[in-house]
Amino acid sequence: MNKLKKRWGISSNWQILIILTVFALTGSSSLVVANPILEFIGLTRTSFSSEFLWGGLSYHSLRLLMVFPVYQVLLVAYGWIFGQFEFFWQFEKNMLSRMGFAKILK
Repeated sequence: MNKLKKRWGISSNWQILIILTVFALTGSSSLVVANPILEFIGLTRTSFSSEFLWGGLSYHSLRLLMVFPVYQVLLVAYGWIFGQFEFFWQFEKNMLSRMGFAKILK
């Protein structure tokens, strides 16, 4: 635990519990929220061909692309709700910088 506290720059076990809870809620929620968004824009599983390899692969690729931005927004929102906005805002900036979006953050 101490190694994790030092790496994340936090001071208590309570913060670790809150942070891990936020990660769990965000992951689950982003999967649930992505479905209605895809349906709203007209991309359902039945919209793609019934052939698994191309149709299924296309649908699941689009779903994964939809989950990514939803996850980013929900992570900061849940962090704010649970009083850990600063930690998750810094986490987001670091993650997006590593992915090559550093220009957007400046």
